[in-house]
Amino acid sequence: MSGSNRLQFHLAPGGALRGTLRVPGDKSISHRAIMLGSLADGVTGIRGFLEGEDSLATLGAFRAMGVSIEGPDDGRVTVHGVGMHGLKAPSGPLDLGNSGTSMRLLSGLLAGQSFDVELVGDASLMSRPMRRVTEPLARMGAVIEATEAGTAPLRIRGGQRLRGIDYDMPVASAQVKSCLLLAGLYAGGRTCVTEPAPTRDHTERMLAGMGYPVAREGSRACVEGGGSVRAASIDVPSDISSAAFFLVGASIAPGSDLLIEHVGVNPTRTGVLEILRLMGADIEVLNPREVGGEPVADLRVRHAPLHGIEIPEAQVPLAIDEFPALFVAAACAEGRTVLTGAEELRVKESDRIQVMADGLRALGVDANPTPDGIVIEGGAIGAGRVDSCGDHRIAMSFAMAALRASGDIHIDDCDNVNTSFPGFVALAAGAGLSIRAEGE
Repeated sequence: MSGSNRLQFHLAPGGALRGTLRVPGDKSISHRAIMLGSLADGVTGIRGFLEGEDSLATLGAFRAMGVSIEGPDDGRVTVHGVGMHGLKAPSGPLDLGNSGTSMRLLSGLLAGQSFDVELVGDASLMSRPMRRVTEPLARMGAVIEATEAGTAPLRIRGGQRLRGIDYDMPVASAQVKSCLLLAGLYAGGRTCVTEPAPTRDHTERMLAGMGYPVAREGSRACVEGGGSVRAASIDVPSDISSAAFFLVGASIAPGSDLLIEHVGVNPTRTGVLEILRLMGADIEVLNPREVGGEPVADLRVRHAPLHGIEIPEAQVPLAIDEFPALFVAAACAEGRTVLTGAEELRVKESDRIQVMADGLRALGVDANPTPDGIVIEGGAIGAGRVDSCGDHRIAMSFAMAALRASGDIHIDDCDNVNTSFPGFVALAAGAGLSIRAEGE
């Protein structure tokens, strides 16, 4: 919905975040639960499913391919699996909305099916690069047609005999890794993916938890084609990417003391915690436990003075979705924060480096984008109007900036917040943010 400017956030300055809250379920795990539950033998019950537009796009795609799915009802979904070869040709293109995860993972999963299928999305998704998955899939024997620019619509030809490959990813990407592993389920022989830096491993964990062996050795993950997936009960933890806004908000706002419950703390996703701690944040990990193969904990965060840092490049893939919020933390920190090695941010729902730099500058912050990162000089945040360019994470990040602003902040083009965080405004207001939404 980028460019619609229908939904705006209006924020008054100041305040603190206090109390206890639970953010919505993890989007990455919600996607994968629908996908693997659909391919499973038997009935998979899901709790904590994220009822956001991205996850619902995945759910709708599998319904369109003949899978019976009940819900979602208060985060509960029941998937009646059709087995590895039970999907049916949809009656038309699969519209995946704004969800890059859906498109990239489905490209792999559908490359080995018996039927043709077309994947489409909104204007933002249709402009995002897909060669990173279509090229290695072609090496496996997939036939996928894209535009000359390598973007959607993607037309996937059915009936291909896929073969396993050994693929060294040039850029760390959980979406590419997962895409190829899902294709590998349908390939002859062994498919191995080696990543240059660790990325989220939800696909590997869930496959193993549902009875499909995954061999993991260091940075390499492998599957043998021809196996089967068995149904399971999946409890989706709260999304650390959604918790990140509140971790930053409570860190920068004096008087804050916030407990965020049942957050997924998978070690491939905790870069935001490590980076904030390096900046001086006061974050406690409480009651650590394991739920359905995923580590979970409660996070207590209190205000602390932050200082600028050079963000370690090893942490970049572990915090790739959380950088918009971290840029706000950097704007409130004392001194300079430097990010490098994050060119992936330029091909997200928006060019997150440029859009965040423009927004920070609109609020009086010294922010200078570089080809693969940004340099932010911490200081005062002023008042002003920010264009989120239809990017949900940018809209929510600038909402938290109001906690330290000198005046009102207005954020345009916020419709897509519902892709990952339905109920954000009400939850943030309940925690102490002076926010209201207009124009729905």
